[in-house]
Amino acid sequence: MAMETRFNWNPWSLYKNNHIFVKLFISVLLMGLAFRLFFSDSIQPISDYPFVEKTGPSDPPFLGQTLENEDQKSQKDKCDLFNGDWIPNPSGPIYTNESCHVVEAHQNCMKNGRPDSGYLYWRWKPRDCELPLFDAERFLDSMRDKSWAFIGDSISRNHVQSLLCILSKVEEAAEVYHDKEYKSKRWHFPSHNFTLSVIWSPFLVKAAISEDINGVSTSEIQLHLDTLDAKWSDQFASFDYVVISGGEWFLKTAIYWENNKAVGCHYCPGKNLTDLGFEYSYRKALQLVLNFITTSDHKGLVLFRTSTPDHFENGEWFSGGTCKRTRPFNEGEISLNDVDRILRRIELEEFNNAIAAGGSETGMNLKLLDTTHLSLLRPDGHPGPYRQFHPFAESNNAKVQNDCLHWCLPGPIDNWNDLIMEIVLND
Repeated sequence: MAMETRFNWNPWSLYKNNHIFVKLFISVLLMGLAFRLFFSDSIQPISDYPFVEKTGPSDPPFLGQTLENEDQKSQKDKCDLFNGDWIPNPSGPIYTNESCHVVEAHQNCMKNGRPDSGYLYWRWKPRDCELPLFDAERFLDSMRDKSWAFIGDSISRNHVQSLLCILSKVEEAAEVYHDKEYKSKRWHFPSHNFTLSVIWSPFLVKAAISEDINGVSTSEIQLHLDTLDAKWSDQFASFDYVVISGGEWFLKTAIYWENNKAVGCHYCPGKNLTDLGFEYSYRKALQLVLNFITTSDHKGLVLFRTSTPDHFENGEWFSGGTCKRTRPFNEGEISLNDVDRILRRIELEEFNNAIAAGGSETGMNLKLLDTTHLSLLRPDGHPGPYRQFHPFAESNNAKVQNDCLHWCLPGPIDNWNDLIMEIVLND
């Protein structure tokens, strides 16, 4: 009886004690969970921190990580094409001075006897993205039935010759027009019905210039700062694409006119005029030009190219300056001089003002082609004394005028076309 009673009691007692223990355990577990959730919620509100834990390398990405990666990709896609370095390019240029027939004598450095060729084997590389090389076939196919114009000074003409040389690897252009002085020209690519023009307008505004081929003036330039140069403004609406630029010519001696009245000058000693400086004329001219572009009913694409620094050392173009370097500068080895810095500041300020004033509602399409810095790093790409045919043929000590502003063809200016193609076709 005692054994039976023990037998009947033990299982029930064990079951009863275990049942109480289980209930106690579950209660403690639920309270702990509630406590954790309460304080976790109070420390990290769900609205601010949607994901409590970070995923490990093997975990699938959360939406937040995907958005972050897309944002990073977007930032990379917005690469600054004008911030980079010149890197070796063993393949060299895609044309030669012999394969291209539009290279002017002053830029034909190889034919003129330049002894080194290292300046041909570099290309511009933006730091945060790739810059594809110019694709002449794709460019011409995209520009079928279109027209381009390069408006500015002799650097614009230098640039057009570079582009013509590259395009000639696919199709030779026929020259269909030139002015009396052969400064403004137009070419036609018959297979693509594509026209390419260069319009000589060094000031972009109306100007009376008396100057020979060597840049020597017989009188002051008469510069009308309130009147556009009709040579380009009258044709503007006929062009689908325009590359326009100013710069170095504004440093020349000039009389400034507004409302048919002489209002000042730049470097005019002996004249009864206020010396307003080149800053005044350049700013006024750019304001007039950019306002015309942004308020025009014509909605072609306009690239405003910044000015090009020269690389004269130990003098200027008129006082024995030379450029004998044979390789690019590295970043930090050179900076803009005071004059070029002023030109650039005016350009960027007036470009930004034009963008702000134009507004997206006008349909205006104005973009910056900032070639200043990448050009500054290439002191090796100029003709120097080899703007003339074999200048040292008679004497190694011959005194010759150097060209440290324009570019040899082929040369660094060819890379400007890589930038143009990226901006126009790939942007």
